[in-house]
Amino acid sequence: MDEAQARELAAAVLAGIAPEADLAAVGPDEDLRSALDLDSMDFMNLVVGLSERTGRPIPEADTPRLYTPRGLLAYLVQH
Repeated sequence: MDEAQARELAAAVLAGIAPEADLAAVGPDEDLRSALDLDSMDFMNLVVGLSERTGRPIPEADTPRLYTPRGLLAYLVQH
């Protein structure tokens, strides 16, 4: 998966959780949770959705790597 595919995937999963959230409006190092007003359940649904859509488990220990757009996209590209 390249970065464009990762961004498209993340935006699609996010749209199912918080339709008003615009991933493109978040700075690369901003915390997604606060920038998009995601509560802990929303964020976990994002993680679960990404895991389901990629077919790859995302260990709980790795979730802090997904807090920012830069980290999230890098994680998806690497895994």
